[in-house]
Amino acid sequence: MTAPPNAKRLHIRPLKWKAACVYVDQHHRHHDPPQGHQFSLGVHTDDGALVGVAIVGRPVNRNFDNGLTIEVTRVATDGTTNACSALYAAAWRTARSAGYRRAITYTQDGESGASLRAAGWRKVADLPARSGWNTPGRPRRTLGTENVARALWEITTHDASSLPEPRDETRNETRTRGRRNRCLECRDPIAAAATGRPPRYCSPACRQRAYRRRTRNQTEGTA
Repeated sequence: MTAPPNAKRLHIRPLKWKAACVYVDQHHRHHDPPQGHQFSLGVHTDDGALVGVAIVGRPVNRNFDNGLTIEVTRVATDGTTNACSALYAAAWRTARSAGYRRAITYTQDGESGASLRAAGWRKVADLPARSGWNTPGRPRRTLGTENVARALWEITTHDASSLPEPRDETRNETRTRGRRNRCLECRDPIAAAATGRPPRYCSPACRQRAYRRRTRNQTEGTA
């Protein structure tokens, strides 16, 4: 694709996570900075001005987090021509050189995805809007991105395995999942302690809750 005559020459450079988060906070239209990253990239002009950033991390959807998939969680630019496509292409080159077999990202309804297509990405699925991101096992505050349909995009190596089928995120999540399989320590910690047997945990979250409960009880007992 031929660049416009007035397009600036762009250069990709590594970027510290905190610097990338500051840029996202200032320029991203609808998202706050993410909680972490695997690596971040900046795109600069010839004069050294930072005109865009990409933050790349583990897939937010745990079903896609197979160790060989990476997600571009944020891309923000100041509108410089070709900055977005340069960042998406560079994110994939960096991830592929590190051994990843797939990169994914999402766009919101109304975004054309032209920058992704220009960088060789393809749309995988259109995902319906969901009313919120809060669930019993994963509390979330209101982000302002609720009730917005999204599209899932990917770019892969030739030997990448297929992605799991995207689950229906609009289903009712107010019910606590897996209740029948929850352990006694999770359901009734007092009864579990009365057995005198070593605790058995049904999940890492259950183990963490039990640890916090024991710590709290010890602190109250010594107060």
